[in-house]
Amino acid sequence: MQKFAFILFSVLFLGKITAQEAIKTAFDKYGPYGAPVYTDLKLALKDEKAVYKLNLSYQPVDTKLWPKLINLTNLQALQLQSISVNQWPDNFSSLTNLVYLGSYNNEFTRFPKDFNKLGSLMYLELHNTKIDSIPQDIAYLQHLKTFKFSGTNDTLKLPKSLKYLKSLNDLIIESAILDSLPKPLFSITPLKMLVIVNCGIQAMPENLDKLANLEVLVLDYNKLSSIPRDIYKCKNLYALSLKKNNITKIPDTICQLKNLTKLDLRDNPISKDEIEILKILLPGCQIITNSN
Repeated sequence: MQKFAFILFSVLFLGKITAQEAIKTAFDKYGPYGAPVYTDLKLALKDEKAVYKLNLSYQPVDTKLWPKLINLTNLQALQLQSISVNQWPDNFSSLTNLVYLGSYNNEFTRFPKDFNKLGSLMYLELHNTKIDSIPQDIAYLQHLKTFKFSGTNDTLKLPKSLKYLKSLNDLIIESAILDSLPKPLFSITPLKMLVIVNCGIQAMPENLDKLANLEVLVLDYNKLSSIPRDIYKCKNLYALSLKKNNITKIPDTICQLKNLTKLDLRDNPISKDEIEILKILLPGCQIITNSN
């Protein structure tokens, strides 16, 4: 069963949308208002300087044309979906005007060379690649607001430099194998939404001081048996989803989360008595269980 974390989050907290709507919404948001969307690389290369938005989807790209992508020097939004490529063009990082980059179902094995040069990026999404590590120089993307990554068959290595992303608000990692304590993910101070779904994590870090700005935390489909007492330090948290874990008890410190309005505990071995205690501790919170 394929689970897209950002869709799961949308269904749970924001209302139902389809995968295509989610992708379209993100792509449409970036680039000059009213700029035409080119959907054919050959045609785009005939009008190089006028191309600000390029959406290549569901058809293999001509291997002779692919390296010429870097000629689109004004390109700001690039979407690549199922186009049968597994290598970035040489000098891809010379596209320094990119603010949106999304790749879906392309078997890239690494990030672009000289990735740190893409300093204008605000939105980065990589789904179903063969990438097994995030480079240290992601820290140079000081304008990056949203980073979504999913679908690798290997352990995903996380750099400590993630904590230096000063603009990152939304971080979503789904269907990747992570360490039991993915500390770098819990050290990004500006985060407002953190989603780690189907990553096999068994524990969270004890110290959550860095997440004072966090509003949404989704940890569905993992192997958590508990959450730390420090959860109360996420003082702005209003939505917490722990669906499909091994949790039997929630620490009573959760009562200090005065803004918490949604708590999803479905498919956890938590007793009815514990649920009743939570209802007392969180009188203004909607607690979602299998019996709802």
